[in-house]
Amino acid sequence: MNKPAQLRELLSKQVPHLQRNPDCLHVFIENGNIIATGAGKNLSFEYQFNCVLVVTDYAAHADTLIVPILGWLATQQPELLFNPDKRESGFKFKAEIINHSTADIEIVLALTERVKVVAGEGMQLEVTHLPEPVFNDEAIDWTLYTNGIEVPWPPTI
Repeated sequence: MNKPAQLRELLSKQVPHLQRNPDCLHVFIENGNIIATGAGKNLSFEYQFNCVLVVTDYAAHADTLIVPILGWLATQQPELLFNPDKRESGFKFKAEIINHSTADIEIVLALTERVKVVAGEGMQLEVTHLPEPVFNDEAIDWTLYTNGIEVPWPPTI
């Protein structure tokens, strides 16, 4: 699975608290499924899983976490934004207020990754993680500011 590592890298670069405190970001995979039809002896499949991001001791506004994730979703899991059914449950969060200035924030994203498996030379299997389909490149042509500081956009991974 590539997307959990992409999210870790994105948040570590985009969120000042995580730049200073990388150990405050914890990434877990829950409720994973492998969806494979086996049609025609095809070994291609799809990962379906919840990616759980936990940020501890967070003193900034939750927007500084949510906005970069929304930008990432626009290109890496666009149906969570554009499909009304998936939009309802695909991006969840909760927070534990630790004290007057910090919280632990948990974000749960329902993600998928398509994996193509084909027989290559000498019948060796070639595994390729397929990119998400592109819907509209113009939708991500904007500037992101976090706490008044411009950050690179779209996110570089």
